[in-house]
Amino acid sequence: MTEDTVQRFMIGDVEVHRVVEWQGPFAPARQLVPDCGPQVWKEHEEHLVPGHWEPGADLAVSALQTWVVRSAGRTVLVDTGVGSGRERPGSPMFHRRRGDLPGRLRQAGVDPGDVDVVVNTHIHADHVGWNTRDDDGSWVPTFPRARYLLPAPDDHHFGPGGGYGGGARVDDRLVYEDSVAPVHRAGQAVVWDGEYRIDEHLVLEAAPGHTPGSSVLRLASRGERAVFVGDLLHSPVQILRPECSSCFCLDPRQAAGTRQRVLERAADERALVVPAHFGGGGAVEVRKRDAGQGGFSLHRWAA
Repeated sequence: MTEDTVQRFMIGDVEVHRVVEWQGPFAPARQLVPDCGPQVWKEHEEHLVPGHWEPGADLAVSALQTWVVRSAGRTVLVDTGVGSGRERPGSPMFHRRRGDLPGRLRQAGVDPGDVDVVVNTHIHADHVGWNTRDDDGSWVPTFPRARYLLPAPDDHHFGPGGGYGGGARVDDRLVYEDSVAPVHRAGQAVVWDGEYRIDEHLVLEAAPGHTPGSSVLRLASRGERAVFVGDLLHSPVQILRPECSSCFCLDPRQAAGTRQRVLERAADERALVVPAHFGGGGAVEVRKRDAGQGGFSLHRWAA
């Protein structure tokens, strides 16, 4: 899949578009998922190459992408990428990056004024960047009609009340000030906690660990299901070994427990698992492995 490709599939009556801004080698595999040894990658090479791993350079392949969900007459965006022209000195790949998510959304038939709901699964730089755009030196909401759904624990942790993440990462204050605070000032922020129902098909649920407020978006329509898991998964190796958290998880042990729980339910319900950053097919069905093996297997990728 090239970076300008738009992928589309249906979950019952709900239409889903995958809008890719960028896809390619992202980080050393063992750096991205530190506790997942080389034997796991090698053992499952047939499932990982080329969309998720470059074995020669030992680099994990990732994507920056937004999921467009058309449900019950509304247009919902799930995460908004890095944005354009942001100061991100702690993240060289994101620092002053020039992107064009609005242009790519138009390829999927979505203008900024069409968006009714923006879901930020959590408040990290690559999930909230296009919440806002530069308007003559001021950051304003990119989607003027939308409600922006922000998980309360993250809004506190990464906001001024939580000391912008306690100052642990240099970019956290910048991310909040240019991509979240303007949405609050515009009166478009909806801060939720625990669970939030968007419509008869879509419900947000807390899934902490990666960040305090990490969440998943569940979709159910006419007996079919999907779950948008944000950064609960960075690589398919975490489906094979759910105990392995990414280097970006603030609470790796809690993230692992949440990942196990979400994947178990996805396997039981035959739900399509839709992570934020998977390259390749982007979304996959999972199955439980035989007793004693642990983890899950990759069953079928989205068309």
